[in-house]
Amino acid sequence: MIIPALDLIDDKLVRLYQGDYNKKKFYDNDFKKILEKYKESGVKYIHLVDLLRAKVPSKYNINILRNIISHTNISFQIGGGIRNKKDINELLSIGAKKIVISSLSITDPNKTKKYLKYFGGKKIILALDIIINLKKQKEIYINGWRKNTHKILEDVINYYIPYGLNNVLCTDINKDGTLNGPNIILYKELSKIFSNINFQASGGVSSLKDIDNIKNTGVKSIIIGKALLEKKININEAISCWQKE
Repeated sequence: MIIPALDLIDDKLVRLYQGDYNKKKFYDNDFKKILEKYKESGVKYIHLVDLLRAKVPSKYNINILRNIISHTNISFQIGGGIRNKKDINELLSIGAKKIVISSLSITDPNKTKKYLKYFGGKKIILALDIIINLKKQKEIYINGWRKNTHKILEDVINYYIPYGLNNVLCTDINKDGTLNGPNIILYKELSKIFSNINFQASGGVSSLKDIDNIKNTGVKSIIIGKALLEKKININEAISCWQKE
């Protein structure tokens, strides 16, 4: 599945370069127009992230997300600064279909286990963002990619599988926002090791060839942000490329 990404700071549409809040680019934030275009193209899901909430939870504004969701019947997976059960219930109440948990999966595994069991693995997506170190280990970063946890991706996935983990969004931070192509080797490895996990690939997609290459790794979905916003990729062509045999 092709999943367009919409990242927000306040009510503005933005993309960061490799997660750096000091390297952000703003885009036309006529969400109604964007969502109408995606709906016409057959988009089924949108990845919506509140970047401000992820960095400064006290500045969270649920009404911004509610207004965006209300413009369309496309399904949303929403993330950004989710820290407790109340946050999850609130997002589900405004229409979110899936909830993306990131830093919490590392900082509070007991809570995360409870949420996976309570809401179910189909509702919860773990967003595990990595940088591959000199030893070729996939180290997980949190807090808007500012903190290295020194946790290894495979270990964390294995830890949560017994509690119903079904969906993992994995971003190679060094690829995100670069348009330099995705980490194909990464997704091949993950799909081979964890054949029962539905992986979402994110970072670096800039062409139809990239989409074709990721599809062949075995991942279930691709998150595409900057390439769509900057018209490097046409959404209709992207969906056709993903669906072709």
